[in-house]
Amino acid sequence: MTPPTVSVVIPAYNEGVRLPAFAEQLTRVCLVTPSPVLELVVSDDGSAPEHVEKERASIEAAQARLTGAGSPHRFRFVAAERNGGKGSAIRLGWRESDPRAEWLAFLDADGAVSAEEFLRMATLATTTPDIDVVVGSRIRMAGRHVERTLFRHLQGRIFATLTDMRFQLGYYDTQCGAKLFRASMLRPLLDRLQEQRWLIDVELLVLMGQQGARPLEVPVDWADTGDSKVRFGVDAARMFWGLREMHRRLNRPQ
Repeated sequence: MTPPTVSVVIPAYNEGVRLPAFAEQLTRVCLVTPSPVLELVVSDDGSAPEHVEKERASIEAAQARLTGAGSPHRFRFVAAERNGGKGSAIRLGWRESDPRAEWLAFLDADGAVSAEEFLRMATLATTTPDIDVVVGSRIRMAGRHVERTLFRHLQGRIFATLTDMRFQLGYYDTQCGAKLFRASMLRPLLDRLQEQRWLIDVELLVLMGQQGARPLEVPVDWADTGDSKVRFGVDAARMFWGLREMHRRLNRPQ
């Protein structure tokens, strides 16, 4: 079996409706794009049984198509016993991924970043030797298409500003759901990851930055799916408080 160049975790929680369509899109793109070789690990985060059944069936069907076509890409499905959050699902997927992969990545299951866009990012990562982190960014600019409500845009800018005030990361967008990391730098850090939910993005960028990782922020096309799992007010408050606690933890002397 051809070793993957990129192991991509797709965290999924009750994604029985959206994931099958996205898996079909990923399959179509993989069938016409032989490299870089992807291992697509759908990591279910304790979904309801009916969603798990639909997710698993869609991944098995996608893998059957790839196998039948002789494609080097492959899908896998892993499942947690209970809901732990996006960060927990990503860590589970990376633990179960192929240890030979040169890059570790994650991609949101909603398809807001399309399969074509992710393959563009993966190709850029694997063909550019002087970068270690590739981060998708929802920047409205010529040549890029970003569909996003004004409220979610403003909420994102406030969060990005607070994040930069705490950590001085220098990214325009830390929360876009498509990121790739050089595996040789990230694997030694996996046991240090503690964030269970959405702050996993910031934690990863901070830890990689502390190791001297060379970043590249890539403007991507992005389409708001209109079905965010982030709850207005409650989760925003948790994220803002979480930034404070993370800053204290990651800047504590080792």
